[in-house]
Amino acid sequence: MLRLLATWGAGPLVCSRPTAGLGHLRRSPSCQASDVPRNQPPSPDLVARPAGISSMMRLPVQASPEGLDAAFVGVPLDIGTSNRPGARFGPRRIREESVMLRAVNPSTGALPFQSLTVADLGDVNINLYNLQDSCRLIREAYEKIVAAGCVPLTLGGDHTITYPILQAMAEKHGPVGLLHVDAHTDTTDKALGEKLYHGTTFRRCVDEGLLDCKRVVQIGIRGSSATLDPYHYNRSQGFRVVLAEDCWLKSLVPLMAEVRQQMGGKPLYISFDIDALDPAYAPGTGTPEIAGLTPSQALEIIRGCQGLNVVGCDLVEVSPQYDISGNTALLAANLLFEMLCALPKVTTA
Repeated sequence: MLRLLATWGAGPLVCSRPTAGLGHLRRSPSCQASDVPRNQPPSPDLVARPAGISSMMRLPVQASPEGLDAAFVGVPLDIGTSNRPGARFGPRRIREESVMLRAVNPSTGALPFQSLTVADLGDVNINLYNLQDSCRLIREAYEKIVAAGCVPLTLGGDHTITYPILQAMAEKHGPVGLLHVDAHTDTTDKALGEKLYHGTTFRRCVDEGLLDCKRVVQIGIRGSSATLDPYHYNRSQGFRVVLAEDCWLKSLVPLMAEVRQQMGGKPLYISFDIDALDPAYAPGTGTPEIAGLTPSQALEIIRGCQGLNVVGCDLVEVSPQYDISGNTALLAANLLFEMLCALPKVTTA
C-alpha cells in the first residue's frame, strides 16, 4: 500500500526494544511497556536533532495503519502542477524540518501524543508518468487507511492529491464538509483540454458528489483573474468564499466562530495549500500570489477547528527548492502539528 521509508525504534519516550544499530536512541532501563503506551516524538534532551531517520516529528515509521488513531502520510506528486514544479520533494523536506517540533502544544493545551497513537506511514508510491494512475494509487492507499479507523494527515504533493483522498473519505463518511485554505479556488473545469490537474480538484469533487457543498468554506482566495466574477461557480454551488483582502489586518477568530457553526458536528476535511500564505512567509511554492495570509492567521484557522469532527487533513504545494532557507517547509510542519492537535480525540490540559 505505502512505500515504507524506514523502520526504526520509537525513541526514548516509547517503551520498546531499541532497533539494532541505533544505540544513540537512549532509553530508561526501568521503562515498562505499560508506562508510556503511545508513540512519542523523542525529546531533543535525549536524542540529538540531527540523529535518526527523517520521519515526521521523528515518530516511528510503519507500513500499516492498523492500530493507529492518526498517521502522517506523504504523497510526493507534482505532475498536476500548472506553473513551477517541485512539490514532489515537499514531504521529504517537511519531515526534515519537523525535527523542531515537540510533543505538547502549550498555546492550546493539546496533548496529542497522550491522546492518540500516531506514526508515519511513509509515502504513497505514486506513478510519476501518469496522473490518472497516480490518483488511483492514492485513492486505494487512503481507502485502506480510512477503513482502519486512522485519520490521515497528508504531506503533499500538489493539490491534485486531495481529489483521490476525498474519494476515499466520501466512501466511508459520505459527502464531507471542506475547509479549504488557499490562494486559488481550484474549481477550474479544464486546462489545455485536461480535466484533471491541481486547478480542477474541487470541481471534480463536486462533479462526483464528494462534498457537502453547503459546508464548504474557502479562505485566502486572491490574485488576478480572466474574468471579473471568478467565484461565480463556487458561490453557485453553495461555497462560502472568503477573499484574502477581507482577512487583511484582522484576527480570524470571529470568522472561525462562524465556520464552526456552519460545519456543525458532521465530518470535516481540512485542505491547506501553503500558497494561502503570503510569499514573504512561504516563498517555496509553485503558484505564489502576493498579499496573502499571515502565519498567525493560519494558526487561528486551524486552532478554530478544535472540537469539530475533523476526519482528515492535508498540507500541499510545498516546493522546497524555491526556498533555500527551509522556512516554508518549517511552517508546513508546524501547521501539520496544529492539525494533529485539532483532531477530535485530542485531550487538552
